[in-house]
Amino acid sequence: MSSSTIEHGLDLSHLASAMVLQSRAADWNQNEADWRYLLTNGQAWGISQDDGPLLASTVVLPYGEATGDGFAWISMVLVLPEHRRRGLASRLLRRALAELAHRGLTPILDATPAGRAVYAREGFRDTWGFTRYRRGAGQLSATQGSQPSRARGFVESGHAVRPITPGDWQAIVAFDTPAFGSRREHLLRALAERLPDAALIAETEGRIAGYLLGRDGREACQVGPLIARDVDTARRLLETALAHLSGPLYIDVADRFSALRPWLDAAGFEFQRPFTRMIHGGGVAPGDAAIVIAVAGPELG
Repeated sequence: MSSSTIEHGLDLSHLASAMVLQSRAADWNQNEADWRYLLTNGQAWGISQDDGPLLASTVVLPYGEATGDGFAWISMVLVLPEHRRRGLASRLLRRALAELAHRGLTPILDATPAGRAVYAREGFRDTWGFTRYRRGAGQLSATQGSQPSRARGFVESGHAVRPITPGDWQAIVAFDTPAFGSRREHLLRALAERLPDAALIAETEGRIAGYLLGRDGREACQVGPLIARDVDTARRLLETALAHLSGPLYIDVADRFSALRPWLDAAGFEFQRPFTRMIHGGGVAPGDAAIVIAVAGPELG
C-alpha cells in the first residue's frame, strides 16, 4: 500500500465523497438518503489519498446487536476503477469482518455474480438467492391497464390492501421480525416516509397478511421489503402500489417465488441480475425466508 493512502472511518462528513465514489465506481441506485441512513445507523470505512478523493469504501449495517444473536449487512464495497486489483476492497472487507467478530455479529451480504467468488474466498457461503427485476420509465403494465381505478386501496373477497397508518406499526413489526430475523422498526418507518405510495398493508379478516414498503433511488424507485403469507397477497400489494407509481422501478424477488414471474412479466418488469445471500462461516441466513417475497435491497437486507 502506497504511503500516500490512508484508511479511516466514514461518517456524514464524507457523504459527498461517498456519492462521488459511487458515481465513478458503480452504476448503482443508492442516493443521498441511502448513504445518509447507512452512515448514521451503520459503521463505514474508506481508503483515501492524502488530501484527495475517496478511493474505496465498505459499510456494515447491524441488526439485533443488543439481543446477543445479532448480525450485520456488509455493503457498498466500492473501489475506483483505476485503483482496482490493488487489494483495497479486500483490506476494507477484512477490517469489517474483524470489527463484526469483535462485536459478536454474524456477517451477511448479498453478492452479485462477480463478487460471489471473491466473498467465498473470504469465508462466505451461499444461503439463498434473489433476482432483481426492472420496469422502465413510461411502461404501462397489462395488470395496470386492466385493473379498475382505486382511490388508494384494494378490496376483494374479504381481503383488503390499504395504506399503512400509525396504528399499524405494532402489527407490522411483530409480523416482520420473525421473517427478517431481527427487529428493524427504525428502517421500516424510514422507508415508509421515503415512498408513501408503496407503504401498504394487506389484511385478511382483520389480520395482517403482508406488507410492502419502498424507497426513492438515484435512477429508479425500489419496492421492497415485501413480506406476505402467500403469493396472491404479494400480488395484491404490488398491484395496488403499481397503480400509483410511475417511472422506473426495481424489485428484488426471492428465487423461491418463481410463481410471481408471469405477473412480473405482465407488469412490465424485466430480468436485470441475480444476487446470492451469503453468510460468513456458513450456516443459514436469519429469519423465515418462506414469507420474504422481496428484500429491501442488497445494502439493507
